[in-house]
Amino acid sequence: MSSALEQARSQLVRRWGEMGGYWGINRTMAEIHALLFVTREPLCTDDIMEQLKISRGNASMNLRALVDWGLIERVHKLGDRKEYFRADTDVWHMFETIMRERRRREVEPIIDTIDHCCQQVHAAEYPPDHPEAEDAQVFLKRLEDLRHFLATMGTLFELVLEFGGAGIEQLSRTLLSAAEKKAPAAGRRPARGQNRKRSSE
Repeated sequence: MSSALEQARSQLVRRWGEMGGYWGINRTMAEIHALLFVTREPLCTDDIMEQLKISRGNASMNLRALVDWGLIERVHKLGDRKEYFRADTDVWHMFETIMRERRRREVEPIIDTIDHCCQQVHAAEYPPDHPEAEDAQVFLKRLEDLRHFLATMGTLFELVLEFGGAGIEQLSRTLLSAAEKKAPAAGRRPARGQNRKRSSE
């Protein structure tokens, strides 16, 4: 019978794998990352294959991808010819790595596409009396709004990273404190006398 630790580890690995799609990686890649993240000692490919019940090819392919992302690193043990892997356990750095990679893979390509589409329509130089002139203006306006939004989100992302983990914790405490101070005032009911006065008016 597996121990409570083994059961908890397996549960987390499965759940992490299910979440992988939300941050742009496949299930197996996410499971390998989770397994390495919660395991104290580095694991070799054979260990990972055995624990996750996956093929060598599948393990090797996803380990290379995780190394390319910067989420894990290769390590060697003295006197052992096998290649071992360990995860970056700095949660803040892990978040930064995932977000930067997602932006590079997903956001930057759509910004490039938006720019290309806008240039294409601008180059056509639709005259005011052209049947598509009004549609072209609406198209450009909406794409410019979308690009501005994505650029703004990119700026906010860079600010978050610039704050760092400690800075974000301090900022969140400040915001929570401000919210707590406002909550009683927002939820305060009017005095009974005020209610009677208003009802009699």
